[in-house]
Amino acid sequence: MGKSKKKTFGGWLIRTVLKCILALVFLTCLQVLTFKFVNPPGTVNMVYEWTMGRFFEAPYVPSAYHWNDMDDISPHLRRAVLASEDQRFLTHHGFDFTEIRNVIDDMMENKGFRGASTISMQAARSLYLPASRTVYRKAAEAWYTILIELFWDKKRILEIYLNTVDWGTGIVGAQAGARAYFSRDAATLTAPQAALMAAVLPSPHKWSAKKPGPYVKKRQKRILAQMKAMPVL
Repeated sequence: MGKSKKKTFGGWLIRTVLKCILALVFLTCLQVLTFKFVNPPGTVNMVYEWTMGRFFEAPYVPSAYHWNDMDDISPHLRRAVLASEDQRFLTHHGFDFTEIRNVIDDMMENKGFRGASTISMQAARSLYLPASRTVYRKAAEAWYTILIELFWDKKRILEIYLNTVDWGTGIVGAQAGARAYFSRDAATLTAPQAALMAAVLPSPHKWSAKKPGPYVKKRQKRILAQMKAMPVL
């Protein structure tokens, strides 16, 4: 291949890559802007799990999902998830660098590993991404986090999070969680019930709000104490 052909091919390749990047940016911005105004009918992970079960014979449990507006979700649950998952939610812009530094310090001191995902990051992950653990998904999660912080206000982020977060096998969102664990609507959850639901969020497939063990009960007690200092959005 001559120099002129190499140069032509190189220019074409660069233009093609740039067009793909611009198209991806446009499509993801459109996705996020859409759900600023439209309540999502489900999540990408729900579709992913259905597809894996339908075509690849993976274990599949149909997801219970029902959208509740913020006013139809108990203020106790709103406070509880802030206390449990992201106490600096109102002051950061998607990434809690204070918590990230604390996690790094704990790792350096051999205190074990814990996550530093904010509610914004979890909302991005729950709504737009399948439940895989890859570098590509983490990069996509970071990008979507930037976009939702740019286009949504904090109340909308929390509302999306509460409706799309994984609360156990086949349980998506606050309404499904309240029905599964306490046989009541999300709007009527008491403070202890809300704290218990928030207590299992770090590991909803391992812990249960219906049959909490000693560790989950300890988390519930801590969350109840911290809820008093949390705002209601």
